[in-house]
Amino acid sequence: MSASSTARRAAATVLAAGAVVSAIALPASADDGDRHRPGPRVVISDVQADSPGRDNRSNRSLNAEWVEITNQSRRAVNLDGWTLRDEDGNRYRFDDVRLAGRATVRVHTGIGRDTRTDLFQDRRSYVWDNYSDTAVLRNDRGRTVDTESWGGRHHHRR
Repeated sequence: MSASSTARRAAATVLAAGAVVSAIALPASADDGDRHRPGPRVVISDVQADSPGRDNRSNRSLNAEWVEITNQSRRAVNLDGWTLRDEDGNRYRFDDVRLAGRATVRVHTGIGRDTRTDLFQDRRSYVWDNYSDTAVLRNDRGRTVDTESWGGRHHHRR
């Protein structure tokens, strides 16, 4: 085999490998574009994991533990079927909640009557770890919309 045919064969192999890599990379980048299409932006805007005062499991103390969800867009968003969960798997499911544009709703741990600005998980024990936890907000298709972590090895986002 001559040096030039060996070089041509090596070049063809490199080109073929490059084509395979490109073909594999294309669907991933196309999918990435789909994930970033414009639409309502709903985020975890604030968390109070450690209710002020003694953690005595009173309803007042439980309701002083909360997570705020904010709709940053101008369009209302239907949160029906969305979930909010902690690292231990405690889950709150939004039921028929419409969050107006530029509005915030506070999800309290304890018992109460749901309003436009406050929702209640109706729990009798704490959900959020005071020192280290992660709140995960998922839409009705189970896709993670936002997360907020604090303490421990987590980096707190502001």
